[in-house]
Amino acid sequence: MFDQIAIEKQQTQATFLAKVYGWMALALLVTALAAMYVANDPKLIETIILNRVVFWVLIIGEVGLVWYLSARVFSMSPEKATMLFFVYALLNGLTLSVIFLVYDIQSIGTTFLITAGTFSAMSAYGYFTKKDLTSFGSMLIMVLFGVIIASVVNMFIESTMLDKIITYVGVLVFVGLIAYDTQKLKNIQEGNHDAETVKKLSIMGALTLYLDFINLFILLLKIFGGRKDD
Repeated sequence: MFDQIAIEKQQTQATFLAKVYGWMALALLVTALAAMYVANDPKLIETIILNRVVFWVLIIGEVGLVWYLSARVFSMSPEKATMLFFVYALLNGLTLSVIFLVYDIQSIGTTFLITAGTFSAMSAYGYFTKKDLTSFGSMLIMVLFGVIIASVVNMFIESTMLDKIITYVGVLVFVGLIAYDTQKLKNIQEGNHDAETVKKLSIMGALTLYLDFINLFILLLKIFGGRKDD
């Protein structure tokens, strides 16, 4: 009987994470297509990238949208949560189009593959490890706040050395967070949730892993990316 319960639990976890990865993959596709579309349209580049006001409005809008979705997801319908998630992915694609102007396409592709491989390995570790990553994850979140503060400070002092430290520490943080967030999502399904709640949880899980992936990709691009002006 206990074996049957364990099997059912594993199946439930696997089904839930499959939904999470599915939403995440679709969001990454939306982001990539939006970024490439803007990068290949001179008028959109001038409107979105070269116009600082528009660019920063989009950035602020993205942050606000993530905050709103995270805070209100359980009070909205699954359909609205899904829509807002993909609106965020689209907006993120508009701002990320700048990477196609800075880095050559080959290095972007290579970095994406490195990110995907790292993500897969760490997510698998988070899923299969028997070690509780809760305390490890809490420490990483504190370090992440430090990285964010240091990044803001470096916007004013423009230190090359500090930028390198932030980049490498950031990579380590997000590599660890991928494993931590995957384990956290795996354990979410230990409770009894109705279908609507499960869908909302899958959207939030997809958003969490999407952010881990995108941030890791951007940081690795700073390390491995070949700039067009080099």
